[in-house]
Formats: sequence, structure tokens, C-alpha cells
Amino acid sequence: MTPGRLASALCAATVLLAAGPAGADETCQSPYMVKITGVEDFVYVWTLGVEGLGDGSDKLVTVDAREGSPTFGRPIHAVPVGGRHEAHHGGFTDDRRQFWAAGLSDSRIFIFNVADDPAKPRLVKVIDDFVERSGGAAGPHGAYALPGRMLIPSLSNRDGTGRAALVEYSNEGEYVATHWLPTDAAPNGATIEARADGYGYDARVLPRRNVMLTSSFTGLENYMRPLGDLMKDAEAMKRFGQTMVVWDFHARQPRTVLSVPGVPLEIRWAWGPQNTYAFTSTALTSKLWLVREDGRGAWSAKAVADIGDPSTLPVPVDISLSADDRTLFVDTFMDGTTRVFDVSDPDRPRQIYEKKIGAQLNMVSQSWDGKRIYYTSSLLANWDKTGAENEQFLKAYTWDGKALAPRFAIDFTAERLGRPHMMAFGAASLYGK
Repeated sequence: MTPGRLASALCAATVLLAAGPAGADETCQSPYMVKITGVEDFVYVWTLGVEGLGDGSDKLVTVDAREGSPTFGRPIHAVPVGGRHEAHHGGFTDDRRQFWAAGLSDSRIFIFNVADDPAKPRLVKVIDDFVERSGGAAGPHGAYALPGRMLIPSLSNRDGTGRAALVEYSNEGEYVATHWLPTDAAPNGATIEARADGYGYDARVLPRRNVMLTSSFTGLENYMRPLGDLMKDAEAMKRFGQTMVVWDFHARQPRTVLSVPGVPLEIRWAWGPQNTYAFTSTALTSKLWLVREDGRGAWSAKAVADIGDPSTLPVPVDISLSADDRTLFVDTFMDGTTRVFDVSDPDRPRQIYEKKIGAQLNMVSQSWDGKRIYYTSSLLANWDKTGAENEQFLKAYTWDGKALAPRFAIDFTAERLGRPHMMAFGAASLYGK
């Protein structure tokens, strides 16, 4: 990366972190990315293929989000990638010209050009040697923009167990480095609170504190099993993450392994200029957790709220923190419900709203101005509900601070598209179109 490009990327990050809630980008995106400053034109949906449904392939689906458009609220384009790869998460490069989308089952990464025609992304490259080049990491979970690079957290390794790594690529798709998560046997200099299990999931950076947080899930041997079968296996249920790791971001060095029992998943940093904390939720204990730095520079994690009734296992799966750090949306898979928490006092969140979105529910994406909320339904191919409860949808709502109101809904099964998972926003204005 040239010094000029690095300076441009850091400048873009500074602009993002200083911006108020006047823009309209997803609040969970990397701070190193170019940001949408108007209303999103498109929602890109990374979608799992279903055998016998349409072409049966995983695909990137473009949905028209332009109000007044004759195709508003409809799928207008789809790019099949050939076959089913357990489509899961992805992300844009820092210049937002490419969208990288990962497959959990065979560790392939699909790179789409979204700049030439934002309504019609096209597949331009497939990385099919992720396991080999990374030195054994497997199950790329997503893609997080760094200046000139993409950070790929893995969920697994070539043996299918939970030992995971962070893998870096250049924006051009060339392998750069692998950073293994600490374990009890190989802490790599990290201080360990209770254990270091080596599991991985999400990775998010707070640049002004030189801190990266990672969370933990489970390995391929678990996440590719049917959920009912997995839950009957007491030994397999022990093989889930119980930790988060605080890293020295620049050095890529783990500093502290925090004890966060119950499988902490998505990480959402507060972006306020004085805030040094993040939220996560734990899937198996239905808790909201706060990870915070104190005045001495020490990091700690504590549970700060229940999410629904933990005894019924609602299974929190995704969260979205508003741009002003005051409102947190939390989705629970089993009861298909989104809950909204007032987190203006992060130590004492309180639920202020809830709404059942469907029979099952997974991802939530919130616009930067907080006015539009999008939801998808699919978790994992073998974990989604079956029969009449196997609803597969993208649903869009408006949020006025008090209640959600429907904008549009797409039945992905009726459209023969598959199982919608991750969402990302697109805008033609980013590319001078």
C-alpha cells in the first residue's frame, strides 16, 4: 500500500468517526471504509442455495431500495457462484469497489465487483486455496476492511475443530498473513482470565485505541451438523466458544483473553469519540455483555442484561448499535423476535420495544440515520427451522424511535432464490454514477 493511499484511508476513517447521524450507512461497517452519505439504493443479500429451488446455487442478490423506483422492494439481479458453499458473511473493501463473500463449508471466498454497475455486481475472482495459503485455517466467516487489506476471521481449521485464526489478504486477493487465536497451550503472550479456547467468530477494530476485539463460536465439525443432532450430543455442546480476545491491533498481538461464557457472537463498538466499549450477545445464555476499557487501560467484560427469557433459549444471533450509541437492536433466532434496548447507560440497558418478525430470525442491518431497519431469516442451512416455520425472507421497516413499520418484504422461497443471510448496502453515488 502506498503512503498516499494509506493517508486517504485513514482520512476516510476520521471522517466516519466524526460524522453525526446524518448519513445512511450500516452502523456496523468497518471505520476504514468509504461511507454512504445518502440513502442506500440497494441491499445486497448473500444467499444460501437450496437444492431444487431455482438454480440451487449460493448467490449475491440485489434488492432495489430506491423509493419511487418501479422495482422498489424487489430483487432485481442475482449472481450465482455455482454450487452451495454455506454462504454466510462478507464485507466491502476499504474503497468499497469490491464485496467479498465467504462460504463456511469449503472455505471459498467470492469477490464481486460492485463499482462498475452497483445494481448488477459481477463475480470477478474466487479464492479457493484459503486453507492451504493460511496454513490450515478454515471456515472464513466474513471480510472486514482494513486500509488496503481484508481481514478474514476463520471459524475452524483443516481438522474441523474450533482452533481459529485471523487471515489477512490484500485488496487484490493475495494472501498476506495468518494470526492464530491464543489457546491455553499457546497463549502468544496474552493474559488469560479463565481459559483460552482458541475459537473465533467476529473481529472488529477501534482504531483510536489501537484495539481489536474477537469473539468465539465453534468449529466446522459442529456448525455443519444438523442442529437437532448436535444438541443431543453432550460432548459436542461443550465445544463452543466462551471467550473474547482483546488485541493490540497494530501488532496483531493478543493482550487479554476475557471470560464470556455462552458463545459471544457479533461485536458492535460504540463510535462516540470518548466511548471505549463494545457490546456482544451470548447465544446460549441469552445475555447482553459489555466489554469496556477502564481509566487504567485494562479491559473487562460483564453481563449487563437478559435478552428475553434465557430459560427458553431464544438464541440471540445478531445485534445492531445505532450511530449515536443509544439504541441496540437484538435479534433472537428461535422466537423470531427483534428487541430494542436503550443503552444510553451501557451498564444498565433496558428493553423499550419488541416485535416478532417471523418464525425464525437472524441478521439485522440498521441505517446510519436510524430510520431504516432490514432483517433476514437464515442462520445455517442445517440449523434453520423446517416445515411451515422455515420462513425465508428479507423484510424492511422504518423506525421512528418508538415502533417499527413495514416498508416491504420479499419471500425468498417464493422467488426461488434460497435462504437470505447477510445484508450490505450499496449506492451508485459512491462511484460517481
